[in-house]
Amino acid sequence: MSKLKQLLPKFQDKVEITCPVSDDEILDRQLNYSLLAPMKFAKRYHNHLYEPVSFLLNGHEYKIQYNHCANPFCESFGLQQERFEKVKNKPYRYKLQGSKNKRTKHIVCNDLPIVTKIPKATLNCSTNIFSNWAVTEEIKRLVELQTVIDIEPEYIFHKNDCKYDGTTPFTEKSYFYKRGKSKSNSQKYQCKECKKYTNVLPIKRESTTYHQKRNDILPLFSKLLLNKTSVRRTCDMLEIGMKTYYTKLEWLYRCCLEFLDKHEKKGFQDKTFNEIWLNTDKMQYNLNNIRRKGKGSFDTSFTDDSALQTHVVITADVHSRYVFRSDVAYDWDFDIEQLEEDTLLYREDHLDSFCRKNDRFRLSYYPQEPTKEDDQTNPEYVEELTKIKNRNKLIKGMHINSTYTAFAHFWLIKQLIQAKEWRFVTDDDSSLATAIYRVFSDDIRLYNAHHFVSKMDKTKSVKQKYEDYIEAKRFLTDWGNSHGYSTRSLYTLAEQYLQERLQTHHFCEEVAFPHKRAVVWLNNPLEHPLCPRDKGSYSVDCRTDVSGLDAHELASAIMNVNDHATNSFIQQIRRRISILERPLVTATGQGKSYIYANFNPKYAQYALTILRTYYNFCLPFGRGDKKETPAQRIGLTDKVYDMKDIIYMK
Repeated sequence: MSKLKQLLPKFQDKVEITCPVSDDEILDRQLNYSLLAPMKFAKRYHNHLYEPVSFLLNGHEYKIQYNHCANPFCESFGLQQERFEKVKNKPYRYKLQGSKNKRTKHIVCNDLPIVTKIPKATLNCSTNIFSNWAVTEEIKRLVELQTVIDIEPEYIFHKNDCKYDGTTPFTEKSYFYKRGKSKSNSQKYQCKECKKYTNVLPIKRESTTYHQKRNDILPLFSKLLLNKTSVRRTCDMLEIGMKTYYTKLEWLYRCCLEFLDKHEKKGFQDKTFNEIWLNTDKMQYNLNNIRRKGKGSFDTSFTDDSALQTHVVITADVHSRYVFRSDVAYDWDFDIEQLEEDTLLYREDHLDSFCRKNDRFRLSYYPQEPTKEDDQTNPEYVEELTKIKNRNKLIKGMHINSTYTAFAHFWLIKQLIQAKEWRFVTDDDSSLATAIYRVFSDDIRLYNAHHFVSKMDKTKSVKQKYEDYIEAKRFLTDWGNSHGYSTRSLYTLAEQYLQERLQTHHFCEEVAFPHKRAVVWLNNPLEHPLCPRDKGSYSVDCRTDVSGLDAHELASAIMNVNDHATNSFIQQIRRRISILERPLVTATGQGKSYIYANFNPKYAQYALTILRTYYNFCLPFGRGDKKETPAQRIGLTDKVYDMKDIIYMK
């Protein structure tokens, strides 16, 4: 029997993280905080750089340690820190480098003191480093915000001193009478001894609208939400208040999570892909910059738009356009007060960023008064403190560095999908590449994963893009005629052209090193022969080792490199979700207005999940009579659902 469900309460944990800092170390930090200079204090705890952070999820233990080389062409790529005890001077695989500025530290690959058979060489790569603890905290956040659990109320079936006290109608039915159903279709029970009546919660099959007084408006509410109707207009049309609106939004969000648990998670558990193509992109929107109640007037001159820029990380399947995840890089349950508590407990203001629990936030620590050994001046401290206090006047919560959200985003996708071969398509975004090269490092080392980058000129006008399209079409037609191809299919001609072009064009090549020959990246992108009319010409590069693929295999792969999947979903977001539409130009034409943007990104995440569910399972696309939803195309279902199936799921 499926019980009624609720969103995971704040006081319950789905993910249990093992704190990497012991009680003894916390005490040591408190004692040495005022005695040591910040650099010496930070160096004392550098051991956390390569230490994995473990956590429990669904009964399984996982460990996160992503501080290793992130260059797929380097011999040390994806390998953990190691000391070569049998070699002279006992060198390490990596060394930590950086200036006096604690925030610019990185690791550098040392030349390996041993010769391996791997056709790669150590390239002395400089790699950015991150907090493993913060990555784990971000995974915990994304897991828990999309978790629903059964409602387990505590029933009292007996009066005091009843001789049947401790029995329930679920285990001892003979001690109770059934007394019909309540208005909400919940079963009534009466104790035969003390005569006490008790209502129990209905199961999902008996009531899908428990505690929903205006249940009749839910289908229309979902339709208005997904058709860009603003919050106030929706309230006017449905004759409900603001509080009811957001209650309905949360209720619909929970329905979508239940639907996804049944049709998405269970569906992918039974599927294994031989090869899957993932297209990932980031969407940016700005929060409404109105101050919180009790935080002063509406003056927002103390901040600019960049302080409120919020990112959404989106990944979709290239072929079916199924959207696997859409995650907002914002933690609405975390506030400045919690940041200050963590700073004081772990003394994070004097730690390197890779040791901080809250390094995932743009403001990763709460400024503290300079100590006697501190090299920070008082004016610098006041400037930092003013910045964080001004941020606290705006909406509750903290913006997250989108790289950390990408880490958690890809880690969860890897747990969701079973695939033998992975192919990634992104734009030239370093944060996405950084996350891919760490989460899928083992697959890349085994040549089971490749990363393609699609780059376009965003400064081109609509007219120039269309001219590129006409020129590319003419070039392929002329090339096909000159080479004797009878087909008029531009796709076929483009693939044949690529096979010829890749005989001489290379993304990587083998070069000689002192002890071996190894493959290196050339930074040599290739212009894609197909040119979309709305995008113009664009180039393709491969950031992983594809030297093992022949021209035919590589040409076939490049034909799949496009960003249509994420672009299609982002266009649906802009056109269907009122709070996420593009900013309006002000009447004077001198700036942008975010008047329709929401105050709390929590509701943006709710709306995105609702739209993602609708887009995947209810919105068919295609040409002619062959129109299917992304879920049908990827093989999760064989029918088109509607929102009533999601709302009243039984």
